[in-house]
Parts: sequence; structure tokens; C-alpha cells
Amino acid sequence: MNTPVHRLTLQQINAMEKLEFVESLGGIFEHSPWVAEGVYGRRPFEHLQHLHTEMMDIAQNAEPDRQLALLKAHPDLATRLAVSPLSAAEQQGAGLDRLTPEEFRQLTELNAAYTERFRFPFILAVRGKDKDDILNAIRERVGRSLEEEQAQALREIGKITRFRLEDLLGTG
Repeated sequence: MNTPVHRLTLQQINAMEKLEFVESLGGIFEHSPWVAEGVYGRRPFEHLQHLHTEMMDIAQNAEPDRQLALLKAHPDLATRLAVSPLSAAEQQGAGLDRLTPEEFRQLTELNAAYTERFRFPFILAVRGKDKDDILNAIRERVGRSLEEEQAQALREIGKITRFRLEDLLGTG
């Protein structure tokens, strides 16, 4: 589901002052504007992929505590708690706002088991997936090692942030 956002051009992004840049791109990585702050000095960006690669480099090479904070900034899927507008729209697009009571219970239990095991929420790029895909993915991933799951969570964040940048730049 495409989130309604104010579209920008790469030229506008490259020309922004730091405060405007961070305000415009700070939400691409869930509640982690430090990624946008860190990438600001790497301008100009030649294309969307260049911007995304540089943002992912900041996230992947962050100190372990900061990287864990990035993972923890993501909401549980199908949570009834407040989530960012981008996350809410992404989850609605996957049908997570229309789970049956039994599906909601299963996902809640799987989320709890996952978070207990890994100390961060289950992260999945839900665009293009349905509730069955999501339930199957969490069932499979809850048994992985911490190292595998941290790497997978960062890959999923890469997919999520790529979608968000495409929406922002009108190329998705």
C-alpha cells in the first residue's frame, strides 16, 4: 500500500539544509533520525539507490547499541499500540488490521516469543505480503540464531526503507 506522502525530488533532497533534510528523511528509518543525520554529509546523491545504500551503510555500521535501538524502534506487527503513520499504512496494506481474533492471538503469541528470544520485535517488510505470509515467516524465523535474525532484521529494514524512499521520491 502506498502511503500518502509529500513527494520530493532528489535535487530537492540534495539542496536541503541539514534540519530540513533530517525532518524530511528522519522517519525513513523507524524512529531513528540519526540515520538521516549521519548520511547528510554524504550528499549529493546521484540516484535513489545511492541514497538508500548510504543510509543502509550508516545503519549497518552503527555501534551495536545504536543498531539494537534501531531494531527495537520497530513496532510489533498487528500491535494495538500507537505506531508511526508509515508503519500503520504498511501493516494495513498487508491486512494486519483485519485479523480474526484467533489470528491476532497467534500473531501476538508469536511476537511475544520472538521478542523474548531476540530482545527486539519481529521485523518484516510486509508490502506485497498477506497475513498468511507474515504468520508463516514469524513461525520460521523464531527458531533461528540471534546472529541470523539480526542480519535478517537489517535486511528487512533495508526493504522497508527502500519502499519508503520510493514512495517519498515517487519512484515506487
